[in-house]
Amino acid sequence: MSISVRRASPKDAAAWAHIVAAPDVFPGLMQVPFPDEERVRQWLTETCVTGRHDVLLVAERQGEVVGTCGLHPVGPQLRRRHAMMLGISVAGQAQNQGVGSALMQAMCEYADHWAQVLRLELTVYSDNEPAIALYRKFGFEVEGTHRAYAMRAGRYVDALAMARLHPNPPAFP
Repeated sequence: MSISVRRASPKDAAAWAHIVAAPDVFPGLMQVPFPDEERVRQWLTETCVTGRHDVLLVAERQGEVVGTCGLHPVGPQLRRRHAMMLGISVAGQAQNQGVGSALMQAMCEYADHWAQVLRLELTVYSDNEPAIALYRKFGFEVEGTHRAYAMRAGRYVDALAMARLHPNPPAFP
């Protein structure tokens, strides 16, 4: 089945909320439980405004949104403008079917060829082996371990800091 990647919009709020709330997806995310469709719509509306540096993508298969991905500035600091934070989620029924790779490919190409991003960063639970393998496939490396980083299902769990530097940074002609 063909996977297409496109920019997200507020009309994707229901699908986005459904994916990130799914019991087979949510435990791998660093978000709060019970995402509300209206709050997701409001966040998409605010984030998709022209002039924002955030990039939100969705992956579709046969007209159904099966994955989400976001690229966000790490902060307003002048000296960190070269870095952006990446987040991704794939619907349970679409995992291990190329959706995550399609989203990562699109986001890495955007960062490398259009957004002047030198450094992509992400945080992943240290026991999320499929996600770690996906990130390694796209050049991300573990830079450190955050011990007791987040609460998940009533327990503190570790997370890995991973990053990818632009594989061929632009240079003057």
